Parts: sequence; structure tokens; C-alpha cells
Amino acid sequence: MHDTVRLGLVIGALGVVFGDIGTSPIYTLQTVFDPSDPHPVPVATENVYGVVSLVFWSVVIIVLVTYVLLAMRADNDGEGGIMALITLLRRSGSSRGRRTTAVLAALGIFGASLFFGDSMITPAISVLSAVEGLKVVESSLESIVVPVTAVIIVLLFLVQRRGSAAVGRLFGPVMIAWFAAIGACGVAAIADHPQILRALSPSYALGFLVGHFGTAFFALAAVVLAVTGAEALYADMGHFGRRSITRGWLVLVFPACVLSYLGQGALILADPHNVSSPFFLLVPGWGRLPMVVLATAATVIASQAVITGAYSVASQAAQLGYLPRLRIAYTSESTMGQIYVPWINWLLMVSVLTLVFAFRSSTALAFAFGMAVTGTITITTLLFFCVARARWGTPVWLVAVGATVLLFVDLLFVAANVTKLVHGAWLPLLIGITAFTVMTTWQRGREIVTAERARHEGPLREFVDQLHSGEMPALRVPGTAVFLNRGKQTAPLAMRANVEYNHVRHEQVVILSIETEPVPRVPADQRIIVDDLGYSEDGIIHVTARFGYMETPDVPGAMAMLDPAETEGRLQLDQATYFLSKIELRRGKAPTMALWRKRLFIATSYITADAAEYFGLPRDRTVIMGSHIEV
Repeated sequence: MHDTVRLGLVIGALGVVFGDIGTSPIYTLQTVFDPSDPHPVPVATENVYGVVSLVFWSVVIIVLVTYVLLAMRADNDGEGGIMALITLLRRSGSSRGRRTTAVLAALGIFGASLFFGDSMITPAISVLSAVEGLKVVESSLESIVVPVTAVIIVLLFLVQRRGSAAVGRLFGPVMIAWFAAIGACGVAAIADHPQILRALSPSYALGFLVGHFGTAFFALAAVVLAVTGAEALYADMGHFGRRSITRGWLVLVFPACVLSYLGQGALILADPHNVSSPFFLLVPGWGRLPMVVLATAATVIASQAVITGAYSVASQAAQLGYLPRLRIAYTSESTMGQIYVPWINWLLMVSVLTLVFAFRSSTALAFAFGMAVTGTITITTLLFFCVARARWGTPVWLVAVGATVLLFVDLLFVAANVTKLVHGAWLPLLIGITAFTVMTTWQRGREIVTAERARHEGPLREFVDQLHSGEMPALRVPGTAVFLNRGKQTAPLAMRANVEYNHVRHEQVVILSIETEPVPRVPADQRIIVDDLGYSEDGIIHVTARFGYMETPDVPGAMAMLDPAETEGRLQLDQATYFLSKIELRRGKAPTMALWRKRLFIATSYITADAAEYFGLPRDRTVIMGSHIEV
């Protein structure tokens, strides 16, 4: 039974985790030797050996060593990715000082911002590269490549609302067929030119770098395409587990990709004219159209994985306070990670279509792709070694040696991609900087609003004392009222307004605060904390409901978990009235932020999801009371 479960997880991982990195062989070598590249690599025997060797050892160092062997050991209750590393660093912040922790967290947020650029470029370049196989089948089909790509992308985003749970079972077998096919095609070419196996020796990669540094350095900007999707291995670890991902990588994905790269290298050695599309030319003439279909399916799966990853990053960022509350729908009853975020979905669709029509070829997009990937990888490597030192107590000398070697490789790739800045590499940087600015502005604005709101609300304990002493008279009316509040320190604006202006309060009052913990999920027995606020018979209690950053808060569900012995009487939950305090933001004159950041913060607030819907409140029993705050 356990073996069946483990096999199912491996197959699931093959269908979701490896789509991006598994489709990299379609365009990597083609891009390296593309004559339209501003820094083309001449097609010569020693260059082919050097490039293939660079590809192989780049995959070994970045994917196998950095991610599979190292980064995936740093998990936050099973969850991986840059957001998990940020959370781990926050927990261990006291050992390094607040300033250092803030800088590292900001760096991590920038890495997450670059991932949004990756999420826009991956569907465009992946689907384009697959559909471009039509040109190999029949050159006259070149004119329909962009329209067909656009149609596939629109359909891909339209079906997101239905979720991938229904088709998820097909993903694994499709990707198994994909890896088997590309591996078999690679083996056939290697058998014709077995001398390409020499490229597995690191001496060819080092010789190429040292002996032809000018050519090799510029080639790195395209070689990095072989490791695109490495972040997905780490980010999706919580869905399938480290072991399943590691097994899938070592047993099938890594060997199949290596065989494809070696096979393409052998093909180019046999005929330099094959550089135009070495991946599809590996396939016999009769199998090229089926391979285009299979490649398109594989790239759609790769796009699905990175789109879902963007949903997850946005959801986690919102829970951690870097984005406003977003409407989130879970699309699978069995897999928590399968979510749908409408606002992010439509933003991505428009962005991806814009990229397809603007760049019109996978080769042109490849110049932009590498910068997002290398930036994310470098930041992940740096944060990992910080976590290793701060949380595990890894010796300084070991951290220094490991970080120096791996960061040297990462920064070499970053430097190579900087040379493509004017040829498209500016795009992911622009996307990353824009997302980073929005997230940090929202975090800062949220801090200002919280402080100003606390001043308006006043201390909760003092407010309860005034009610108890009669200093603030209020008629007790039958029923249960639930006031959602940001914490336990201040009184809810809606409750204070009800008492001060209406002079009434309910017989049973629950002041409910939602806390997002720096863990993916909170166990049910740790969900609720009840405080009587100093008086055990006044019918006013404070409840803290704790949720993980991967969970969507369910207020009625949390309320149902309350023990009547702790609530100063039985609550009428099926008839309870929920009160929300709606804040209207206005630009103030106080120098809290730059004027343009105030405008950005207020504009961003408009995408905030409806609170009643987000918290699962019954519409017919929810009352919203407004107030305004200046920022």
C-alpha cells in the first residue's frame, strides 16, 4: 500500500513539478547556436562539446546540488520555495539583528517578484517553442505559429477556474511519455555519434570557459535555459514531498534531459545546419507531427505548473502582509496547493499574450527568460546558506566554502544575462521591480494604516472596563454579535460605533482576530484561543483564530470549534450577526510615504477581495460599518 502511494506521488510530481525543466531541451541548444543572437556561438566541434558539457554541469550544479541536495532540506513544515526561506529567516531573526533580517527578507521578496516575471514568460516561450515544431513539419505553416499559440494560451487561462484536479491524473502519464520519447530520440542520435559522450567530462566545460571565455561567457545566457524550472522543484515540495521529487528527478527526468541534450549535440556534430531546430530534427520524419502534439501538451503542463505557482506565491504574499487580501478559490478537495486566484489569472493571461505578440518567437523570448531564472536562483542560494548558518548552526567555514562556490556559478550566469539587457533581459527585471515596489509599498502602507487605526480604536481592555463599570452605558439586546478585529490590543471600530452612537451592545459579544502563523497549516487543536478580557460574566470574549499562510480563513468554521464552557454562555451561531469595519483610505499630508507611493497604496487597495466572501461570512447576517483613515 505504501509503495503504491509513493509511486502515485512520484507520478504526480512528474506531471506537475517537472513540466518546466522537462521542456527546456526544446529550445536551449537551439538558442545557444542561434545566428540571430547578438553574441552568437559559432558552430564548431570544440564549441559543441563545450556547450553540451556546460549544459550538463550547469544542471548538475544548480538543479542537483543547489536544489535537490541542499535547498530542499530547508523546509517550513514541509513547504518549500522562497517564501518558506523568508519565513525561516524571520523566525531566526533575533540571532542576526532586525536590520539584517529585514534586508534578507526584502531580497527574498524581490526573488518572489522575479518569479512573477517567470510566470509570465514561461507559458509564452514554452508553448511558442512547441508550436514552432510545425515549421519543421512543414515550412509553410510558419504563419500560423503565433495565432495557434495565442489560442492555446487563451484556452489554458480560461480553464484555470475549473482547476487542474480533473485533468491532474493525466499529467503524470503524459510527462512519462514525454521523457521516454525525448530520451529515446537522444539515444538514437548518440548511437550514431557516440563520441558526444565525451562532453560528460567537466574538462570540456572548463576548457571551453577558460580557452574561449568570450564565447563561453555569452553562451551562458542561453545555457541557463537548461535549468529553468529548478525553482518549481523546491516551491512544489509541500505538494509531493522531497523524496518523491528527488526520485522522479534522478530516475527519469535527469537522465531523459541529459540524453536529449547529448543527442542534439551529436546531431549538430553530424551536420551544423541542424542548429535551426535540433530538438525536432532528432525525431524521424514520420514522428515529428506526433512529437509537436506531445511537446505542446508538455508545455501546457509546464505552463500550468508555473501559473499555479504564481497563485501560491500571491496567496502566501497576501497572508504575510505583502499584498492585499485576494479572492482565492480552492479547486481540489484533495490537494491544498491547487488554488485559483482570478485577479492574478487575468493579469497573467494579458501579460502572456502581450509577450507572444511582441516577441513572436521562442528565441527572442529566450533573451528575456534567463534574467528572471538566474536572479531567483541566486537569491535562493544566498537565503539557503543564511538559513543553514542561523537555524542549523552549520560551521562558518563550511557555509563560506559552499556559498562561495555556488554563488560564483550563479553570479556568472547573472553577469552573462546582463549582457542581454537591451535585447529583452530588461523585461523580467522591470516586472520584478514593479512587483517588488507594489509589495513593499503595500507592506509599509499597511503598517501606517494599522498604527492609525489603533489610535482611532483605542485600547480594548479600557473599552471593556468602561462598559463593565457603566461609564459607557449601553443597552444589552438579545443575540450574538461577532466583531472581526485585527488584534486583541484595540477595540473594533464597528463595536465602538455601535456603543457610542447607537448605545446598544449584544448579549453575547465575540471579538474575533485572525492570525496568520508563519507555518503552512495550523492543527485543529491549536486553532482557537479564548480570552474573557478580565470579566467572566459580562458576555464579552476575545477569540483568536490561527491559520497557516497556505490556508484560507474560515470564520464560521472556526466559531463552530468554540467550547460553550469558554464562551460565557452558549452562542447562537446559526443566527449570529457579523460586523466588519470598512476602511476608506485617503491621502494625508503627513510625510509617512512619498506621494507616488501613497497613490500606489490606495490604488492597490481597490483589488482587495470582499472581506465577507474571503472570511466565508453569511451575506444576510453581515453588517459593514465604514470609517476613513489618512495615509
